[in-house]
Amino acid sequence: MANILTLTLNPALDLTVQLAQLRVGEVNRGEAMLTHAAGKGLNVAQVLADLGHAVTVSGFLGLDNPQAFDALIARRGFVDEFVRVPGETRSNLKLAESAGRITDINGPGLVVGEAEQQALFSRLERIAAGFDAVVVAGSLPRGIDPQWLKRLLGMLGKQGVKVALDTSGPALAAGLEAGPWLVKPNTEELGDVLGEAVESLVQQGDAARRLQAQGVEHVVISQGADGVCWFRGHSALQALPPKVQVASTVGAGDSLLAGMLHGLLRGDEPREALRTATAIAAMAVTQIGFGITDAQQLERLADGVTVRSLSE
Repeated sequence: MANILTLTLNPALDLTVQLAQLRVGEVNRGEAMLTHAAGKGLNVAQVLADLGHAVTVSGFLGLDNPQAFDALIARRGFVDEFVRVPGETRSNLKLAESAGRITDINGPGLVVGEAEQQALFSRLERIAAGFDAVVVAGSLPRGIDPQWLKRLLGMLGKQGVKVALDTSGPALAAGLEAGPWLVKPNTEELGDVLGEAVESLVQQGDAARRLQAQGVEHVVISQGADGVCWFRGHSALQALPPKVQVASTVGAGDSLLAGMLHGLLRGDEPREALRTATAIAAMAVTQIGFGITDAQQLERLADGVTVRSLSE
């Protein structure tokens, strides 16, 4: 299997409260409460580990509350290349209603100074060439300019490593200028960056061609329950997931990205790669937490995925 580095610049402690229905302005009683060491790159890392890949994790972590992250890294057997930063890693509150609706309240995150930024940049410059792919996922912490991210992605690309990018807003706009190997925005994130709607398949195809002209080889556009489109070269595929009982949509996009990397790095046939990745994302929404928990369920979900060509 592959040797993969995931980069989480703005990780979080996710506190998920399950409740029947959120009543705004009233006292709500939770049915369950779960805490996870999270952040998009760490979420991707857990799915990749379950798929059998060797994973190194990096980014920034707060010195004041490392316990949950240290425990996750040890339990999963990840190689730890995080740079520790003064302060606390942020906490995010997720209110998960039984009907599947999620309300997110995200903390502001660490303030990362120039010394810590340079420390991470130098560390990645030293180790990046040893990986088959680097995943850069999630938001930027305070103190980091999107142009720093662009410079980081450019450095990784010059190392000859495949870079997969999953972020949004100004970070996505700057990151796209570096021409990463793969990007995985959803339709809202991509439309925001391009300044135009990308809801229809025609619009998504036009947007993908713009990104391909910037050097992006694989454009994966997710649309929740409406499926995912994968554009590469002159080929385009769409996958529609099976209907499932939704517990939480948190981590679905991260699971999709992990599944896409898995198939691409193994050299799977494109339809099967997309089918498996879509099934992994469908499994993610049936649970709270990250990873592949039931191989047989994954096979059943994959059987329910519909894949069709958009380029014939």
